[in-house]
Amino acid sequence: MSGFVPGLELSRAYYADVVAPLVADIPHSAALVGPGSEVLAFDTQRSADHDWGPRVLLFVAPGAVAAVEAAVAAGLPPSFGGYPTVFVQRGELRHGVLVAELGAWLRERLGFDPREQITALDWLSAPWQALAEVTCGEVFHDGLGELNEVRAALRWYPEDLWRYVLACQWQRIGQEESFPGRCAEVGDELGSATLGGRMAREVMRLALLQRRRYPPYAKWLGSALARLPGAAELGEALGAALAARTWPERERALSAAYERLAAVHNRIALTDPVETAVRPFHDRPFQVIDGGRLAETLLESIRDPAVRALPLTGSIDQMCDSVEVLTHPARARAVTAAALTLQRAAA
Repeated sequence: MSGFVPGLELSRAYYADVVAPLVADIPHSAALVGPGSEVLAFDTQRSADHDWGPRVLLFVAPGAVAAVEAAVAAGLPPSFGGYPTVFVQRGELRHGVLVAELGAWLRERLGFDPREQITALDWLSAPWQALAEVTCGEVFHDGLGELNEVRAALRWYPEDLWRYVLACQWQRIGQEESFPGRCAEVGDELGSATLGGRMAREVMRLALLQRRRYPPYAKWLGSALARLPGAAELGEALGAALAARTWPERERALSAAYERLAAVHNRIALTDPVETAVRPFHDRPFQVIDGGRLAETLLESIRDPAVRALPLTGSIDQMCDSVEVLTHPARARAVTAAALTLQRAAA
């Protein structure tokens, strides 16, 4: 191999040529899933400076983990495809073959084991990045017969929860879409521009959710949007909003983005068609899509009364931006559970 090799391609070959022979007689599943830009196919040569190299996750029976770890560590070559097999991972030198029991690994990544019944709390407390990391990448071998089933179960939200998460995202847009104009009206152009960027992020996330894509974390959000079929014009509108020097320019660009998302809402046909044009915000001189009306339309289309009764807090990504919460499943689950519990208590 010469030049940069995408991590998924490198790991696929690494499993076939090196790792699989070492565990040929042991029931196992093998994949490249979990954290890492290569799992989402966003890695470049820059990625190779840390936490990157030939990697494979091996899932085995609980009692076999220690023995397989020892066998693998003893049999790995010093390099593969021009890359060292021992490299910096999370600040330490480690080889790239992780051996784990599937249930324990899933609970560590998600906070629950999806081989059991997946509850609304499970779905809503799992960060989008974590769901993407489990469902993207590639399974090289599923000898245990469970990994592909897990990935299929988590591929996307159940339909009523999809409607609910979309409603919460439209609600987020509706809550602040008039603010860029109001800030500029009082001379706060910096505040208007900052809010324009915030609205652009919410639009990007909604565009991905509409297409059944888990929005990745901030570093890859624009890259993920660019890969959506037909997203070029939406990207141009958002770029114009961010480049705008005055709030009327910013408003026109954001309005174009909102109208495109409303048109997509009609195409995916989860509800009856809605009016896609922006309109005045009450009697004020600001144009809005009125995200709240799309949220209400989606909520009305939900069949499960338990889902329809959920507060409009949404998934953990919609209620919290803290990395220290989103990267710790127990914390994410506690925050989500608290939001749902407080709603029930208030009722």
